[in-house]
Amino acid sequence: MQHSAAMDRPATPFAGISLGKFATWLFLASEVMFFTGLISSYIVLRAGSAGWPVPSDELNIPLTAFNTFVLICSSVTMVRAVYATQRGDQKELKRNLLATILLGTFFLGVQAYEWTKLLGEGLTPQRDLFGATFFTLTGFHGLHVLAGVITLVIVYSKALGGRYGAANDGPVEFTGLYWHFVDLVWILLFTIVYLI
Repeated sequence: MQHSAAMDRPATPFAGISLGKFATWLFLASEVMFFTGLISSYIVLRAGSAGWPVPSDELNIPLTAFNTFVLICSSVTMVRAVYATQRGDQKELKRNLLATILLGTFFLGVQAYEWTKLLGEGLTPQRDLFGATFFTLTGFHGLHVLAGVITLVIVYSKALGGRYGAANDGPVEFTGLYWHFVDLVWILLFTIVYLI
């Protein structure tokens, strides 16, 4: 009986998609539902509330716009990291993973500064519905960014040991998918909460 390499491969739910990628997409689908629920609640509460404050009167739009740009830049460095992994370019992989970590950390630092300033000015979750929804949405997103940065640090530490390359790019790609999702959610939040 002839033994083929295909018999050694683990079964996957769909042809051409690895189990790791399928699991990542499944996880992201659950995250989409989570944030859809949060954002939908915000929209319903805002539409049904009289006297909702004008976001630009409460929030620092230019600072947050700059911070949004920083997060978008981190998506670019993440794309470059994935591409470097697929090419087997270890130096470029490490450089771009580190850049993504630094940009993500910077984003969190700016968000922490914004929160501290807003709390000092009296905008708290207890103040009103605007405060409660603002801190809930940005807080949950911030936790997701933090989880992404921690994951990136783990991936980076393994990349330093030459763990990833063209034959083993999965963990970098899966982390990249999560990171792009987090960035996309922030663009939606920035538009809905800060600009509209």
